[in-house]
Amino acid sequence: MPSARLAVALLIPGPVATEVDGLRRALADGARARVAPHLTLVPPVNVNLERIDEALAVVRAAASAAPPLELVLGPAATFLPATPVAYLGVGGPAVSQLRALREAVMRPPLARAVDYDFVPHVTVASELADDRLAAAVAALADYRVTVRVDRVHVLREEPGRRWVPFAEAVLAAPAVVARGGLELELAVASAADGPVREALGAAPTLAVTARRGGVPVGLVEALVPAVSPAAVLVHLSVAEEHRGTGVGRHLLAAAVSEAAAAGCRQMSAVVAAGGDLHRFLAHLGFAEESAPARGWLGPGVDAVCLVRRL
Repeated sequence: MPSARLAVALLIPGPVATEVDGLRRALADGARARVAPHLTLVPPVNVNLERIDEALAVVRAAASAAPPLELVLGPAATFLPATPVAYLGVGGPAVSQLRALREAVMRPPLARAVDYDFVPHVTVASELADDRLAAAVAALADYRVTVRVDRVHVLREEPGRRWVPFAEAVLAAPAVVARGGLELELAVASAADGPVREALGAAPTLAVTARRGGVPVGLVEALVPAVSPAAVLVHLSVAEEHRGTGVGRHLLAAAVSEAAAAGCRQMSAVVAAGGDLHRFLAHLGFAEESAPARGWLGPGVDAVCLVRRL
């Protein structure tokens, strides 16, 4: 049966990630080009493709019950004599919560046998000679840095043994809206999960997914530039059987709220003039900023730019 090779990890946020990558470069870490600085929760495990959604549900459930983690990285240590690995130790008051999170994600279909007890760490070099390991530990004896991790990532192994983000879950309970038989869970992320993109289409830097009973029923994605006051709505879709139940309205409200919190003062969208999305966005406060232009959305399609002030 076809399977995917997955791992669950906390990716070290920037700018500390850049700093740790510098240490990895200095120590000639052979894995630096294949995976970002991270703290592994579940080592690589093969998951049947039919159980991918189940695996992601495990991660979402674990993340929803955990708070953001403030962790202290450093000083350096090694796993000698077991393995020739240099790493930054992980400490701080949130370590007990980190261990609880690890236990919560290490469940079927992500559960796997492990050879060693769990030691929270961020690897900075592997397969080094003993003398170089000793030198690295000595050089980094005073290194300590505090990071705040607010999400957990599922990584997927790609060709070339590259590990890339496949899904993420924020360490917080999801927002629940539209209660009373048709409630929705809204999960904000920097990108939609792979299976959600496959089911509902999409791309960019802000993604809000709506689920009912754990099943994705809607998705909105937007570009939220770090240096621009203008966000761009690039995708909005709702599963056909859930249209007309408020899913799109709640998704858009969440996207607008996130864009405003990021400092954007407007959100724009280019849509087919007179189409369903044009009417939907106009109903929710988007106004025409320019006259229809032919060709933006394909041959023979009149497009119009809509803008909503945030």
